[in-house]
Amino acid sequence: MAQRVEAAERLLDLVIALTHTPRWMSKRQIRERVNGYADAVSDEAFERMFERDKDLLREMGVPIVVEHGVVHEDDVGYRVDTAGYTLPPVAFTPEEAGVLSLAAELWQDASLRAFASRGVTKLRAVGLAPDPGAHAGLALRVRGPEAAFAPLLEAIDARQAVTFTYRAASTGETARRTVQPWRILSRDRGWYLVGLDVDRAAPRAFRLSRITGRVRATGAPGAFTVPADTDVESLLERARPRSGTARLAVLPDRAAALRTRALPGAAGADPAGKSSADGPRPAAALTDRDVIEVPYADLEAFSEEVATYAEAVLVLAPAELRAAVLGRLRAVAALDEVTARG
Repeated sequence: MAQRVEAAERLLDLVIALTHTPRWMSKRQIRERVNGYADAVSDEAFERMFERDKDLLREMGVPIVVEHGVVHEDDVGYRVDTAGYTLPPVAFTPEEAGVLSLAAELWQDASLRAFASRGVTKLRAVGLAPDPGAHAGLALRVRGPEAAFAPLLEAIDARQAVTFTYRAASTGETARRTVQPWRILSRDRGWYLVGLDVDRAAPRAFRLSRITGRVRATGAPGAFTVPADTDVESLLERARPRSGTARLAVLPDRAAALRTRALPGAAGADPAGKSSADGPRPAAALTDRDVIEVPYADLEAFSEEVATYAEAVLVLAPAELRAAVLGRLRAVAALDEVTARG
């Protein structure tokens, strides 16, 4: 009994055959000449196998085109468009190639990582990118896009309205929004959606980190046109995160990452029971702690970071940061209680 050909080998043989055919190959020729298709037990099985392989190769970027006979239009064949498949001449300095390779490791999100990895693989295949171990020991740590990123990107591509629950930066209140999504941009270490707020009949910018729950497509595809003259920067300015300086009481030898960003001269023991504009500080909580001041650019992102230190870091000011940290800690505690009961 002949050994069954693996799918990966069959795909590779199909690409080679369609790339080097002098004209094009019909389905009959593909079934007879390409290694692996003889495994099909029937015409229907071959059709399903070939259609699946053809779609998969196109998703991978292989431009398979359909050709028709000049005399008999019923004659149909397939080939790879070598002009669209061949990598054009590309020249990078070693430094540029190294930066591209390192940048490909930036994206931890699966929806973007695949594109980055695929691009570097093509560069590496023609000797334009260093080996994966060329920058061993050097790693980039960047927070990937929020869960809303992928469905919003799909809606933008389809020009389809979406609905989601959004938490306002000014009030903290959540409300349902219906939006015609225009584009996604990155600013100030965050991702923003720019689009038409249907309920308010006006363009708005939405920070993705403030979208809670799922993003749902609600409109018909192709339902709107993206305007070309939108003042994006003005919209982003309204949605920019709240910045400020946090006053924190930190246990000794804890929260080193926060200490390294503390303002010089601001650290030290805080007098027990000293009051501030944000209210009295409990004496017992501060007797064994260092008080530091740390500037932050995004209150929400910073509150998430501070919450990871749990009881090691107490927020003394501002009040809105303390409330944000407590909200996160209470949510975790509630989740733990639900898990324990379950």
